[in-house]
Amino acid sequence: MDATLQVEKREGRGKNEARRLRASGRIPAVVYGAGKNTAVEIAVDPKLLLRILHSESGVNTLIGLQGVELAGGKVLVKEYQLDPIDHKLLHADFYAVAMDKAITVTVPILLKGEPKGVKQQGGIVDFVNRELEVECLPGDIPEHIDVDVSELMMHQGIRVRDLQADAKWKAISEPDMMIVHVVTVKAEEEPAPAEAAAATAAAPAAAAEPEVIKKGKKEEEEK
Repeated sequence: MDATLQVEKREGRGKNEARRLRASGRIPAVVYGAGKNTAVEIAVDPKLLLRILHSESGVNTLIGLQGVELAGGKVLVKEYQLDPIDHKLLHADFYAVAMDKAITVTVPILLKGEPKGVKQQGGIVDFVNRELEVECLPGDIPEHIDVDVSELMMHQGIRVRDLQADAKWKAISEPDMMIVHVVTVKAEEEPAPAEAAAATAAAPAAAAEPEVIKKGKKEEEEK
């Protein structure tokens, strides 16, 4: 999926500038890898960016930035910061991509079908790993990867090496990594009251701090 954001270059930095931007309905952001030695400071509309982040392709959405010149013309969201209370966007980092160079991204996995081991043998689906790292061109990033589990019987599973090859992307997660398998139903043991109370007492109260979401593009070569 592609999207477009209208942005503005900004000169000021620091907390006062960030507060001024947020008061005007925008947030500070930075574009890295734009073919220059220094990062490009910009301001974006957080509501429009949130729509992109909440779309099916999420952080893997190719975004065109109107208002700045980029070498490749497109960026991916590299990292974003949320307010811990109201979950509003506070800051975002983008990374410019070259459309003709392969990148590594993390893509969600979707299960298709109901396993025979569930319908016929009373097992349950254990969805072990819900994401897969793949290498592909920026224009070929899949929104998700479908995995058919309908033929799985009890104690059978699907690993990365079992995935069907695709001409547009290559899986780079460990070949032996288990994605999903059908297992026997097990009753979970509840902790004793004394153990539960001790665990609760031992948990420290955490101060509310901005939540930094580190998702998106992983560069082959870190600068």
